[in-house]
Amino acid sequence: MSAVNDTKFNSAVFLLTGIPGQEDVHLWISVSFCLVYVISIVGNSVILFIIKTDASLHEPMYIFLSMLAITDLGILISTMPTILGIYLFNSREISFEACFAQLFFIHSLQLNESSMLLLMAFDRFVAICNPLRYTSILTVQTIDNMGLISVLRSLTVIFPIPFLLKRFRYCRANVLSHSYCLHAEVMKMACSDISVNSIYGLFITFLTVGLDLLLILLSYVMILNTALSIASNAECLRALNTCVSHLCAVLLFYTPMIGLSVIHRFGKGSSPLLQTVLSYISLLLPPLINPIVYSMKSRHLRAGISRALVKCRVSS
Repeated sequence: MSAVNDTKFNSAVFLLTGIPGQEDVHLWISVSFCLVYVISIVGNSVILFIIKTDASLHEPMYIFLSMLAITDLGILISTMPTILGIYLFNSREISFEACFAQLFFIHSLQLNESSMLLLMAFDRFVAICNPLRYTSILTVQTIDNMGLISVLRSLTVIFPIPFLLKRFRYCRANVLSHSYCLHAEVMKMACSDISVNSIYGLFITFLTVGLDLLLILLSYVMILNTALSIASNAECLRALNTCVSHLCAVLLFYTPMIGLSVIHRFGKGSSPLLQTVLSYISLLLPPLINPIVYSMKSRHLRAGISRALVKCRVSS
């Protein structure tokens, strides 16, 4: 009887879900998602183009920003096929292999974004607390090494997860509550003991995202202490103003991610709509808002965009 039941329920696919209770207006919702993707991809691509082509922006702050933009583009590309597939074509099925691959890229890119935010906090810390050694500390070679270590860390800690998930038996309905695959949700679909996955997930969350956030907070404590010690109020405000864009990026990234993680593990009675909205915010809002905030707050980046527009007009 057990073998019969396994054959009956162990399907080869997961079923993804859109916004609960809004199935009748999926086509209209798809318009909003299409706009979000277009604006996000164009915004981050413009940031990358301007930083690459404008020699005056080849500084540590903007190099880290370009790394953040690449990571945001990766997140958009990882989530776009399944999200638009659901809302445009009602395509809900995703194979186990595709699901495991998607969650690998989503989680590794999220961890890499956390690393980028930490590196950008370190950049602001050095610029404000030790400005005389800024260029000697953040050399091109050092920046490249920091970026490489961040990528390797993200890939290394997420690499075991698809293999840990693949060893399970899935004998339930396999209906996921999001439009893409996440580790915390996929492992709950298993009929096996998931304690190893649960412990490992918590471990890497605290070791990576938790540690990054702690170091970012520590860096801003030291930045604030240094800024307040500056005699001139104008110079103090000018120094803190250079951190506004980064602080917005930190809040946009960590707040919904932490909230979603807590709900997945402890909020069994929480609203499915709340989970869905938080999941979209955590993945799609940072790539959308980051280019806008940095373009508005960075005078040098705005100048670079203006020069690029002038060149386009002249050449046309």
